[in-house]
Amino acid sequence: MPPRPSPRPAPRYVGIADELRERVLREELAPHTLLPSERELGETFGVSRMTARQALTVLANEGYVYRRPPRGTFVAEKRHVFRVGSFSREVERGGRVPTAVVLSATVAEADVETAAALDIEAGDPVHLVRRRRSADRDAIALESSAFPVALTPGLLERDLTGSLWELLADAYGTVVTTARATLASVVLDDESCALLDAVAATPGTRLVRAALDADGRCVELARDLYRSDRAVFEVEADVTR
Repeated sequence: MPPRPSPRPAPRYVGIADELRERVLREELAPHTLLPSERELGETFGVSRMTARQALTVLANEGYVYRRPPRGTFVAEKRHVFRVGSFSREVERGGRVPTAVVLSATVAEADVETAAALDIEAGDPVHLVRRRRSADRDAIALESSAFPVALTPGLLERDLTGSLWELLADAYGTVVTTARATLASVVLDDESCALLDAVAATPGTRLVRAALDADGRCVELARDLYRSDRAVFEVEADVTR
């Protein structure tokens, strides 16, 4: 059997990114600390400015640093760990205060995807609630939730700045017991960046999330956008089946 070829060494910028990432994770670099410039990193590691820039780009895409031209690159805040479910509960679990700003609240006709998820007919009325969600003062997510009007009469006249799941339980006797979602990595558009106080082209995570009651009925279909530099998702699965 011919010998296997030796694996190629990782590009130099990967090693630089690894070292800086470890320093952030070990909290040797505090949030909002200004990192060395590309020129300084190049001199420290004996590489070109282009290679140093590639290392910083890796860390920016992963959410460990953020850029503020022309001031430089800074260490990002520690990201909040979310499980798929209630934003309010997850933020409170992390010891922070959840808040919501209602961006719009309207009645609309359900599109085909929404209707299929909510087990209603396309064109049936749904309540659409769009909100900006924050932990303390940090904007983290945009939520766009659809609820069947038949299930939630008068929803838009109620206070929509708290947990909508708690509102469903208190006002309509509907208790969410299960949440499931599909996640995808995206780049936030200009409107989303502005609403989330983010710089242009900030990486994001898109969730299409369904909330189900004890009977397995979908009572909410949400399309959410999260800032990837402020939120990371924890997934647990039963792998015994």
